[in-house]
Amino acid sequence: MRTLCASTLIGEFFVIGFAGLVAMKDPGLSTGTVWTVSGIAMVLSLLLCGLITRPGGVQLGWVLQIALIASGFVVPTMFFLGVVFAALWWASVHFGRKIDQAKARFAAESEGSGPAEAHGSPSAG
Repeated sequence: MRTLCASTLIGEFFVIGFAGLVAMKDPGLSTGTVWTVSGIAMVLSLLLCGLITRPGGVQLGWVLQIALIASGFVVPTMFFLGVVFAALWWASVHFGRKIDQAKARFAAESEGSGPAEAHGSPSAG
């Protein structure tokens, strides 16, 4: 799960940065405000890459997805991109968990079969 979620978060890091560049063109927003909000969101996306497997990591990821969608009120394209990344986040979590479960099953089956069978050693004869 960690790899899929981290890949989504890294993509969001770049999208947030580009959205910040677009938001700077809004005369009603100060550059400092844009980069403070964008910077916090970008740092959060990077920190979440390491926190995914910790308790609350996935939930913080959902908070970031909601914030990304809400940023569409400043940069309208972010409504679309936010929904796309929320879908990617769901898929990363959902399929990542399935992959983790399959890996755990495979590891348990490999341990249960014993080292001789797992490595395909020839039978005595």
